Amino acid sequence: MRDFSTNHHWLSINTATVRRQLGREWPLPQILDACAARGIRAVSPWRDQVAAAGLEATARQLQALGLQLSGYCRGGLFTYTDASSQGAMRDDNLRALDEACTLGAPCLVLVVGSLPGALAGRPAHRDIALARAQVAEGIAWLLDEARKRRMPLAVEPLHPMYAADRACVNTMSQALDLCDALDPSRSGAIGIAVDAYHVWWDPQLRSQIERAGRERLLAFHVCDWLVPTTDLLEDRGMMGDGIIDLKRLRGWVEAAGYAGFSEVEIFSRDNWWQRAGGDVLDTCVERHRRCV
Repeated sequence: MRDFSTNHHWLSINTATVRRQLGREWPLPQILDACAARGIRAVSPWRDQVAAAGLEATARQLQALGLQLSGYCRGGLFTYTDASSQGAMRDDNLRALDEACTLGAPCLVLVVGSLPGALAGRPAHRDIALARAQVAEGIAWLLDEARKRRMPLAVEPLHPMYAADRACVNTMSQALDLCDALDPSRSGAIGIAVDAYHVWWDPQLRSQIERAGRERLLAFHVCDWLVPTTDLLEDRGMMGDGIIDLKRLRGWVEAAGYAGFSEVEIFSRDNWWQRAGGDVLDTCVERHRRCV
């Protein structure tokens, strides 16, 4: 297991962690500058932030600063109700793939979606089996396009509390079953993003990480689970403030062959988003050394 205690060489910042500081958006170009100034070598930007800053301008800034990507957020949301919404979903995912290629991302992270319309509070139906079938269909279609671009897809299983709206793939086992069905040769074209916040509770976590192995472990996200948690989406904890044994989890991931970045991804409306962005980044550096 790598020693993180003396440097933050393998720290990456998911840019959602510092996107809404002190009640306003912190523009992506400023986030990238602040990361580079602290010796943070990698980021994982969100598509809306890249769109606001400009795709080509972001690519140039990343290159000028010497910043790598640990992933790109996000593709997916594969479920649909008719041919029109299916077409729109496919068009958006193709754009996501092309953006990831332009930015030099190592993978496109997929949040797969679930009941159509549920995110807006108006689910079109209650058939989660249909949603899962559409997700499998959508990933199979996107994988063909991703192979052409040599852009790996990282399926991210989300905590079961998101099963109705954000993702009907909720366990490592489900995600790996999809990968194995679509890529039995374990070519590296598709794998998983292991997010501690979503999978820490899974009693099969260690065995499924071992099952994934080096070929399937494409991304590793860290934060902490607070007790109590006051919001299902925007109350993630800074590493060390909650109950996830992050060092043990990283040990399992690395023992299975993962040797990439630990990507800090924190949505924190009432705490970390209420602080100056530079202070949050400094805390991420310190906690990454001590708690991850």
